[in-house]
Amino acid sequence: MEFFRIKGDIPFMRHALVLNAISVALFVAAVAFLAIRGLHFSIEFTGGTVMEVAYPQAADLTKIRETVGGLKFDEVQVQNFGTSRDVMIRLSLAKGTTSAQQSETVMSALKAVDPAVELRRVEFVGPQVGKELATDGALALLMVIVGIMIYLAFRFEWKFSVAAIVANLHDVIIILGFFAAFQWEFSLSVLAAVLAVLGYSVNESVVIFDRIRETFRGKRKMDTVQVIDHAITSTISRTMITHGSTLMMVLAMLFFGGPTLHYFALALAIGICFGIYSSVFVAAAIAMWLGVKREDLIKPIKKKEGAEAELP
Repeated sequence: MEFFRIKGDIPFMRHALVLNAISVALFVAAVAFLAIRGLHFSIEFTGGTVMEVAYPQAADLTKIRETVGGLKFDEVQVQNFGTSRDVMIRLSLAKGTTSAQQSETVMSALKAVDPAVELRRVEFVGPQVGKELATDGALALLMVIVGIMIYLAFRFEWKFSVAAIVANLHDVIIILGFFAAFQWEFSLSVLAAVLAVLGYSVNESVVIFDRIRETFRGKRKMDTVQVIDHAITSTISRTMITHGSTLMMVLAMLFFGGPTLHYFALALAIGICFGIYSSVFVAAAIAMWLGVKREDLIKPIKKKEGAEAELP
């Protein structure tokens, strides 16, 4: 399906060096922010108090956030779970205060607003649990990267595998760099968004790599640069349809999804934008600089042994 077709090929690779220099600068800045400022981990990683409360009618999350936020805890998360009447409240660790004292303070404030609220469960999540979550999350990220490398090496060729992984790591590090630079909260949902961006970005790279392989087969008079430019140009319509519709959905979550989905949607929005950029200008350019050529993707036909020699 195409909304439009471009006549002639856009010379993307002509600007590859300049745009990749910008990418390197962004990558270095992101790494610097991660090293200097670090990530602002949520309660799920640092530990804290988890409360589950129930209301007889649909809970007003905005009013609950205002009530609990007025207690001056360092970090508060309020969200629905299960039904609109059930609310989960996460509180950061407070010095000199136990989990029981935190829950009593919160319940007193909530009952002052709505006496019908009921406390269902209180649980203390220690820093050790958060450390395990961080370790498991990093392991999941590593396994995804390794799996993508193996898939692309079998599907295409090692040069494409290296190019795609560099591009995907570029996307991940830049997302993390944004969260470190602005000290946005990094939670499990944000980690899920980063993993989703990895898959989303590699899908775009695979589409472009597939078209490069097809172009090598069909356009034998083109050199490598012309093949890559033609492949990217021929997928622009598909890219705009796919990424445009996805980005609209993500922006809807960002602006209308409330605080619970805010950073999840923000990570996805950053990842989608940079995923398009990296698939075109980073992955394709690196494959070009690694020397990908027709012979890498189209294996020569071997003559069968014992075949009769051609007559002069």
